[in-house]
Amino acid sequence: MYQTIGEYLEYLELEKGLSQNTVDAYRRDLENFADVLGVDNLSDVDRTMINSYVRGLRERKLAPTSVIRKVASLRGFFKWANSVNIISKNPASTLEQPKVPQRLPKVISITEIEEMLHSNLTQLQLVIMELLYSCGLRVSELVNMKVQDIDLVSKYVRCFGKGSKERLVPIGEKAKQIVQEYLPKREFLIKKYNLETKKLLISDNGRLLTRQDVYNFIHSQGKLIHKNISPHTLRHSFATHLLENGADLRVVQELLGHSDVSTTQLYTHISKKRLKEVYFSINNETNV
Repeated sequence: MYQTIGEYLEYLELEKGLSQNTVDAYRRDLENFADVLGVDNLSDVDRTMINSYVRGLRERKLAPTSVIRKVASLRGFFKWANSVNIISKNPASTLEQPKVPQRLPKVISITEIEEMLHSNLTQLQLVIMELLYSCGLRVSELVNMKVQDIDLVSKYVRCFGKGSKERLVPIGEKAKQIVQEYLPKREFLIKKYNLETKKLLISDNGRLLTRQDVYNFIHSQGKLIHKNISPHTLRHSFATHLLENGADLRVVQELLGHSDVSTTQLYTHISKKRLKEVYFSINNETNV
């Protein structure tokens, strides 16, 4: 079974163009499934075994999102194995995908964004903050961005999102200026450490920035506003602030790189929630 899993992962990476992080997540899920079942031949796996495995996930009280991801991994794997005739019947064909519990993403205010931007940041840190917030980038899109992906004349950045899907996002005047000011520093670091890279973000010690570096930095910035935030919080805030200021839902969908508008619609709930908060806040003050 492990050999078949390896072939499937190769298919996801080479033919479907999934990112290394996504492929690694599939690997963990599928190898865990194989470990638990202890079956050598994939053809021996039936629906009862799969049901028992999923029931075990719930009994372990895993987060609902983790169960959903693992079930999705199984469905995709068995569908592929059946399509390439490794198995004659797909035992997961009627396996129901658990519903995702709808939770409103955490967002922060424009005032809080400005407070973090005015906290004596380095040039590199300013670039990170501006691109995450003003362009709504995912952290993986940010750390993998190359210098040539930013067109400061036409004022847009080229992003490669999930499944290597390409999109163009406008870059504002302030973000453009900050990137322009950072580029000479980047060239200095390239020469100082004799680097051969096209990546945009380089730390002061000559190391390419990682996802964890960005997470740690944004988390530390959150302490300034007494909130636990991540890079994705800035992306959520970007979308919410656009909608609150009248942006069209389809435009925000394109900017975020969502394949389905229903994913973007979640942000309209945040805007409505914010509207109610402001309304009742004003009325409470009036009624005092």
